[in-house]
Amino acid sequence: MNAVLPAGAAPPLLSVRALCKDYGGERVFAHVDLHVARGEFVAILGESGVGKSTLLNCIAGLDTAQAGSVHIDGTDITALAEPAQALFRRAHLGFVFQAFHVLPHLSVAHNVGLPLLLQQRPDDERVREVLDAVGLQALADRLPQTLSGGQLQRVAIARALVHRPQLILADEPTGNLDPATAERVMDLLSAQVRRHGAACVLVTHSRAAAARADRVLTLTSTGMATLPDAAPRAGD
Repeated sequence: MNAVLPAGAAPPLLSVRALCKDYGGERVFAHVDLHVARGEFVAILGESGVGKSTLLNCIAGLDTAQAGSVHIDGTDITALAEPAQALFRRAHLGFVFQAFHVLPHLSVAHNVGLPLLLQQRPDDERVREVLDAVGLQALADRLPQTLSGGQLQRVAIARALVHRPQLILADEPTGNLDPATAERVMDLLSAQVRRHGAACVLVTHSRAAAARADRVLTLTSTGMATLPDAAPRAGD
């Protein structure tokens, strides 16, 4: 994918330039360029093992690339020390992990409200709102070990969205969900992007989920390209 922006274009919210990642001397991906505008929803497809989850981790500063840079809202997070990266993620990013990463000793509501609490701006009404949006309001007081995999996935999604982040990074967010719930979650992600001017990068194996995006890209070991049978489309 060409990293050159059109003349006069607004600066992208996310700008990834020439990103390269190796593990144990083996190349995972190289020369990844990606620009995502405010209000844009981008889906990334790719074969298993090509590094889609690793790419998200590198964008978030959770993993370190061997070369390249990641700018989010003008901040080069690859140049930040780890404590500064953590503070930046807390304020600006929402990350939906495949492994959920919920805290077992906290209720559903407390897990979802944690990003707001860490920013010292607790908001019970906002927590209730996002729990209702993912269909979990009735389970607010439950502990994670009493939930199904699909319910845990929805907790993770609610937690990623509760503080209205500028950039949402979603790793297979519909992988544990039935089709109806997956559609509801994709509606929620789309609404967050459209209404609040956020950006979303989704990695998925699901063509149905990818079809909701403005652009569908494919990741290979040599970089990123627009999927030949998925032309960019206008926003909803």
